[in-house]
Amino acid sequence: MAAVIPEAFHDLLRGTAFAHLATLMADGTPQITPVWVDFDGVHVLVNSKVGRLKNANMAERPAVAIEISDPANPYRYVSVRGKVVAVEREGAREHLEALSQRYRGEPYPWWSAGEEREIFKVLPERVVTRVIEE
Repeated sequence: MAAVIPEAFHDLLRGTAFAHLATLMADGTPQITPVWVDFDGVHVLVNSKVGRLKNANMAERPAVAIEISDPANPYRYVSVRGKVVAVEREGAREHLEALSQRYRGEPYPWWSAGEEREIFKVLPERVVTRVIEE
C-alpha cells in the first residue's frame, strides 16, 4: 500500500535540495548516492545514467530509501522507504534537462556520447517527516 507524502514536504521533492538515495548491493550492504529528485504527486522520481551501480541495484533489488533535508533548516526533512515500481527510458533525457534547469539554472553540462538515461519511479511505502524549529 502506498504511503502519502504530506503536502507540506512536497517543496523538498520539487525544489533544489539534494536527496540521498540508498540502494542495496548484491551482498545486502547499503550503497548511498546524492541525487536530484522529482515528484509526480505519487512517486519519487530518480533519473540516472544507464550503467551506473545504483541502476543495477534498483533493477535487481527494488527496495530503496530516500532522504531529503531542507537546506534552510536541516531539522526539517522527509524520509521515504519504498520500491521501484517502474523504470522508463522514454522522456528521460528531457526529464534530466528539466532537472538541470531546476537545480543548476542551465542545460545539463555532463552529457557523454551515446548516453542513455532511465527514470526510476519509487512508490513510497513508509514516509517519515520531521520539523524542529530553532
